[in-house]
Amino acid sequence: MSKYDLYAIGNALVDSEYKVSDAHLQEMGVAKRHMTLIDGERRAALLEGVKDLPTRNIGGGSAANTVVALAQLGGKGFYSCRVADDALGQYYRDDLAANGVNSNLANGALVAGQTGCCMVMITPDAERSMSTFLGATSDLDQTSLDESALQRSKIYYMEGYLAASPSGLAAALKGRTIAKAAGVALSATLSDMSMINFCRAGLDAMVGDGLDYLFCNEEESQTWCGSQDLDTICQQMAKLSRVVCLTRSAKGCIVLADGNRTEIEAVQVKALDTNGAGDMFAGAFLYSVTQGYSYAQAAWLANQAAAAVVSQYGNRLNAPSVAQLQSLFANHLAGH
Repeated sequence: MSKYDLYAIGNALVDSEYKVSDAHLQEMGVAKRHMTLIDGERRAALLEGVKDLPTRNIGGGSAANTVVALAQLGGKGFYSCRVADDALGQYYRDDLAANGVNSNLANGALVAGQTGCCMVMITPDAERSMSTFLGATSDLDQTSLDESALQRSKIYYMEGYLAASPSGLAAALKGRTIAKAAGVALSATLSDMSMINFCRAGLDAMVGDGLDYLFCNEEESQTWCGSQDLDTICQQMAKLSRVVCLTRSAKGCIVLADGNRTEIEAVQVKALDTNGAGDMFAGAFLYSVTQGYSYAQAAWLANQAAAAVVSQYGNRLNAPSVAQLQSLFANHLAGH
């Protein structure tokens, strides 16, 4: 019997969000709507540029957001990561535990150095532009894997951002091998266009001979396929995984599975902050399928969850928002 619904591996980052204008973003030289890796010197310069702006720290990292979403909805999750033994690292470890996610950090596996962090710049159009200082997570490796927990999980989830790190990629692929041998379903996210443009070989290795669940947005799928034609994209993406979820913002999502293409309408909301939307979608979808719901039902809940997270500032939902989401899902199921 499985102990965990989802076992995820990814970069552990503490997010710091700032509301900025497009002019300010340009002035700081930050690439809009993309994730850019930065070093300590660049981080110091960016911090100087936003020193007068209010901010707050939030537990982050793409795969962490996904496994936290699953746990908040009632699933059981485990997260493998690497943080430093500093204030941010201790905050990160405690935040995972507070959200009901088990991790390799529970055994005191904090290391010397600086915990990774991500500066998230939110412009008035709700787009997020991320500057990521990896810190301790740049050395994420196979020692962060918990083989026993992985073997007792239903789904193994790889964060595409790990394609940028040789040791992180090796850890993700080692986990893939363990999961496949144990009959654990394989899943991944393409994460960002920059990963596709510059780290394609690593993503190809994650996909390998095929996945069970693959998550990407429309822009990422266009970059992956080198095409703007939706039919061509769907045909190509369907070859990569048994189930593909292609998110399209206000246009909803497409689920490719069993030779079928199912389109689920989006929830129309006023977006304030798109940070974490794709992560939330994946977490809600994987929660649903591990609880036995259909792909269409899973995508419905995932769209609702993504809409809830973009309607606020921050990449995680609070308890009242999660409760409202669960109530909406129950009503949706009762109506069908």
